[in-house]
Amino acid sequence: MTFVTMIFALLGMLSPANRGGLMTAMLLLFVFMGIPAGYVAARLYKSFRGTNWKGNTLKTATMFPGIVGVVFFVLNLFIWGHKSSGAVPFGTLFALLLLWFGISVPLVFVGSYFGYKAPVIEHPTRTNQIPRVVPEQPWYMSPVFCTLVGGILPFGAVFIELFFILSSIWLHQFYYVFGFLFIVFVILLITCAEITIVMCYFQLCSEDYHWWWRGFLTAGSSGLYLFGYSLVYLYTKMVVVRTISVVMYISYMLIAAYTFFILTGTVGFAACFWFVRTIYGEVKVE
Repeated sequence: MTFVTMIFALLGMLSPANRGGLMTAMLLLFVFMGIPAGYVAARLYKSFRGTNWKGNTLKTATMFPGIVGVVFFVLNLFIWGHKSSGAVPFGTLFALLLLWFGISVPLVFVGSYFGYKAPVIEHPTRTNQIPRVVPEQPWYMSPVFCTLVGGILPFGAVFIELFFILSSIWLHQFYYVFGFLFIVFVILLITCAEITIVMCYFQLCSEDYHWWWRGFLTAGSSGLYLFGYSLVYLYTKMVVVRTISVVMYISYMLIAAYTFFILTGTVGFAACFWFVRTIYGEVKVE
């Protein structure tokens, strides 16, 4: 969804002067991306020998938009309480719920159906039925330390561009350099893949085979740095006097950081998944 939106903006189909156009395009793309989301989630879940396919599909359809929707709705209640004109009307909220439950969720189940019907992704080697004991790890290979270190480089790749994006959103400036933003986005994807593969390699060399969640969190922790930077930006660049304005800013940046966490974490997991399959595929079993 992010990649397609970036392409449309790069080709000039989404004007920065029309601020609602970009959001509308992202919402529609998110809704109709339910089919590939369900398909990919189903195939991956099937490859890991999962059995609760209904729960997996339901989480795919509801986890991300559900968390974002709850934060957005609670924030909107605060805005309604202050009788602000910035509150989203009830009709718009109903239309969003209709798009979610009426179109997005069914499309996820359709994609999941075809994903489970597709052939299972075969692993290159067989695993032992009895889990091997992971040896004690040094402090610098602890999950928390590796996760926090791994998020620094992806955040550093977008650090400069993030300043201009925040200025465009909160200081009412226009953002036109979508070509440069696309290059930064590609660099972000490459950086997430590279740092996650490197950390996964060190982890496997330490005989720790629990790489799947570590691979997701290593790149995804950059969302934590993004949220931290947004607080610094609030303190240094913005003049906010009303409490509701601070609540709005923090809530929206929480949504942005969570979205960034999901995006980078997914790239990190996909890179680790490809890396592990590739290196173990080269192992010759006599």
